[in-house]
Amino acid sequence: MEITASTAAQLRITEEEFELIKIKLGRTPNFTELCAFSGMWSEHCSYKNSIKWLKKLPREGKKMLVKAGEENAGLMDIGDGYGVVFKIESHNHPSAIEPFQGAATGVGGINRDIFTMGARPIASLNSLRFGKLSEAKTQHLLSGVVHGIGHYGNCFGVPTVGGEIYFESCYHTNPLVNAMSVGIVKNGETVSATAEGKGNPVFFVGSATGKDGIGGASFASAEITKDSAEELPAVQVGDPFQEKKLLEACLEVIKTGAVVGMQDMGAAGIICSTSEMSAKSGAGMIVHLDKVPTRQKGMKAWELLLSESQERMLMVVEKGKENLVLNVFEKWDLPCSQIGEVTEDGILQFYMKGSLEAELPANELVLGGGAPQYDREVKRPGYFDKIAAFNIASVQRRSDIKAIAEELIALPNIASKKWVYEQYDSMVGTGLVSTNAPSDAAVVIAKPTQKALALTTDCNSRYVFADPYTGAMIAVAEAARNIVCSGAEPLGVTNCLNFGNPYDPEVYFQFTQAITGMGDACRKFDTPVTGGNVSFYNQSPDGPVYPTPTIGMVGLLNRVTDKMTLNFKAAGDRIYLLGISRNDIHSSEYLHKLLQVEHSPCPYFNLDEEYNLQQLIRQLIQKKLIASAHDVSEGGLAITLLESAFTLSLGFDVRQDDDGIAKDAYWFGEAQSRIVVSVKENMLNEFEEIVKLSGIHFSNIGTVSPGEIVVDGEAWGNIGKWKDLYDNAIGSFLQNLEGEGALNMI
Repeated sequence: MEITASTAAQLRITEEEFELIKIKLGRTPNFTELCAFSGMWSEHCSYKNSIKWLKKLPREGKKMLVKAGEENAGLMDIGDGYGVVFKIESHNHPSAIEPFQGAATGVGGINRDIFTMGARPIASLNSLRFGKLSEAKTQHLLSGVVHGIGHYGNCFGVPTVGGEIYFESCYHTNPLVNAMSVGIVKNGETVSATAEGKGNPVFFVGSATGKDGIGGASFASAEITKDSAEELPAVQVGDPFQEKKLLEACLEVIKTGAVVGMQDMGAAGIICSTSEMSAKSGAGMIVHLDKVPTRQKGMKAWELLLSESQERMLMVVEKGKENLVLNVFEKWDLPCSQIGEVTEDGILQFYMKGSLEAELPANELVLGGGAPQYDREVKRPGYFDKIAAFNIASVQRRSDIKAIAEELIALPNIASKKWVYEQYDSMVGTGLVSTNAPSDAAVVIAKPTQKALALTTDCNSRYVFADPYTGAMIAVAEAARNIVCSGAEPLGVTNCLNFGNPYDPEVYFQFTQAITGMGDACRKFDTPVTGGNVSFYNQSPDGPVYPTPTIGMVGLLNRVTDKMTLNFKAAGDRIYLLGISRNDIHSSEYLHKLLQVEHSPCPYFNLDEEYNLQQLIRQLIQKKLIASAHDVSEGGLAITLLESAFTLSLGFDVRQDDDGIAKDAYWFGEAQSRIVVSVKENMLNEFEEIVKLSGIHFSNIGTVSPGEIVVDGEAWGNIGKWKDLYDNAIGSFLQNLEGEGALNMI
């Protein structure tokens, strides 16, 4: 068939890119070769519209054991001869079309990124965004995604220990499903995603290849439309039991010393793993596609190259040690076939039954090699005018503080996500230590060491919408605050950058500003960006989603006993607010959901104030001067106090300490850099002395009580009533809908 610019356009390759391909090859590509470029030069694989800006992020740190982006996941030193491997990625588009499999394979894929480096996954987290919970579509997507995450994670045997869920109208058509995995590896026992050694055999291991997921990478680089359901074959199908076997087989085969390099077959399948492994070392490969195990007959070369069937690895093995590999995979009853060998010429040659189907220079296909790099037009978003015009005086404020709190505590963005996390197994592996004694971040034992890790995912996308630069800084700051409030030292960041169409100048403005803010905050907290994922084209015919640069952060506790929890411990303990309260309700849940204001500025934030506060909290925890620490976030101070009281069913008697601030702003504003701590009577003097020396503003706002709540002298009732509202808001809502037949459970 004749290959033209029109053919390329059907594969989401621009005319400019088609001409560039012809120059790089010195000829017109055949259809199979063009398909290879389509996958590898998609936004999902090449980061062509983002890489120039990603390079501006801080990518080096004293505890980093591999360079950012060098391997499938970040790797940082935790001491005692071990490292932590971690990464977050998106599976947004597949989840929008087929929520169960989309979410399930997202979990499977991110775990493969961890164990392909030789690490054993010990924990999973997620960050999820949906439309309004009252909408039938949201209910369908939510139930499918949650079931998919729970099914895959529970069967695979890695606990889901934390995450976040938000509900906003902009995610109605295009939900966000970001999955994070964390693993532990012994230093010096990692495996690199590289192909080296002329004549070394190339093995295909894992599940047989089918037609599911073909074109998944390019599908993920396009907007969701009413016709997207027709691209269902682009959604992969997962098998967690097969992946569990693959995990154990891969970790076992690494110990044989036979493995030269290994990479999972995720986005763009075989063409991605062969090209990236080869380009990394300047090698090439001869690959016989007809030797790839298949579960469907008659698959064409381009289908084999682009299939994203799950639970598969590409492995380069030291010549002469083939039997060591074959024996391990036979033991685990997994397909294992030699499909080719390494060459030294940098060229990928793909054969079918002896016929050369494609001949491609590996380096020209990949990110950092020949893949194009763009810097798109930016334009200040038009809606910024609405934010600039916001006048708080025009808003009819509320004074019924108790009633506001009752409404806020039941909002889907604030209420307990119990209905969700009870579908996940958080206890498998016996590593989670924050189930019954919660912290602001999940805390897991870093087995086999005696250390612990604090893990979190954070981003308030409404803040980023209001001010991309400041909002992204807040996302990093909140993640670090959650880590620090849990007793850990922040180590590093992995990010999942979810934005709309990069060809839209207003979207690209959001992206570049968010990158800049993220970079400034990461440098301040000494948390280098170890890697992550960019997900563009998150929009529907109604427009883009909120800009959502999700931050996954890992922190280190040298001893698990250093853990700090968020809950009040005993009646009589004093309650302090660290940080300055502001007369500010901007972009708060209160202003947005209860007062129905869509456009308002970002909440108050100062990076230096935030950093200093976190240093103080670390010192107070190290000196064991506080009994609890919980940061003020969505819902404001009142919600923070209630959440601190729930665990042990304690109450509190508190008063506003600053009469110059409106009551609704004091109790429900979301100005940053504030933390609620509780202090035992015998620690008060030393506590106050250290806080005074720090220069951080603090105030004694009240006392922990046995169970009753009093706010500014008003009785709010027993904590049990509030806990019931908090715990059951989402579950009761969905149960009622299910009874009406509105909830389509999978």
